Amino acid sequence: MTSRYATRLNSFASAPNLFWPEVSGKISPIDIIKRAATVDGLTDVDLNYPDHVVGMEKEVKRALDEANICLSGLAMRYYSLPEFKAGAFTNPDKSVRIEAIELTKRGIDAAREMGTNLMTIWPGQDGFEVNFQADYTAMWDFMVEGIEAVANHDPDCDISIEYKPDDPRGHSIIPDATTTILLLKDVGCSNTGVTLDFAHSLYASEQPAYAATLINRHSRLLGLHLNDGYGKRDDGLMVAAVHPHATLELLMEIRRSSFNGPIYFDTFPDTAQLDPVAECAENIKTCDRLLSVCERLEKDNQLSEALARQNSVSGLEIVNSALFGAAPDRS
Repeated sequence: MTSRYATRLNSFASAPNLFWPEVSGKISPIDIIKRAATVDGLTDVDLNYPDHVVGMEKEVKRALDEANICLSGLAMRYYSLPEFKAGAFTNPDKSVRIEAIELTKRGIDAAREMGTNLMTIWPGQDGFEVNFQADYTAMWDFMVEGIEAVANHDPDCDISIEYKPDDPRGHSIIPDATTTILLLKDVGCSNTGVTLDFAHSLYASEQPAYAATLINRHSRLLGLHLNDGYGKRDDGLMVAAVHPHATLELLMEIRRSSFNGPIYFDTFPDTAQLDPVAECAENIKTCDRLLSVCERLEKDNQLSEALARQNSVSGLEIVNSALFGAAPDRS
């Protein structure tokens, strides 16, 4: 596993006065890239399509090269048509479904032109709200057909599905890791996989490390979004702010897998108008610390033995010592 770090570009429009004292009007993606490049240790960014890219492909790529930042991938956003609110790939109107597919194909072409082979699809618009709203069989078939069509568009470009239980729809058609795995099984394309977002996984009542295990067993983990939350919504909090043990366990599972992409910080400093540069830098330091703990624990046969016995007391004692140091002498 590499120690590459990526970030959510939109985060860097937060607290603009801290970086652009004389700012007025809309901040361009190129300006935001320049701000992100000031974070020590940041190696990659993801860009949204079409928001950050359309009509600016060459300029954005040049800005990334000048900032010495890699483009880890593009992420689709289905906002260009108001009809997408009722579904993109699963919309009951065939013409809207076709437009979602064609938009995604254009995004894939842009990704390849800009030098990346990863397209992330978050199907947030694809779902339903109430009983007797949808024909679930038809909706599932629409989703399979749509992902199959975009995956076959360019077999050399990986298509990663980012699941989430709901929001903006009341129920997402792809709410969790197991459903995503089932979808990709039906799609049947070798260039597909899953993006695991830590806060989404908590929101789906999953144990993130277990979700990663299932993904790696039955599909491919193509994206890792680290953040944190309370499991009731997509909070986008700083890494390990609430669940340090679960974050550590996930990282240990990821290190055992073949995942070699960057750790992507899908956090929302803009919610509280935090300095996004400082927030991202702290996320990197936290991950560096946790990965260092992973290295120490991987060399500890006692942890493997405790896991083999399913002994949570011994396992947590070993992990807590690695995280927090030896317990004070109470004598």
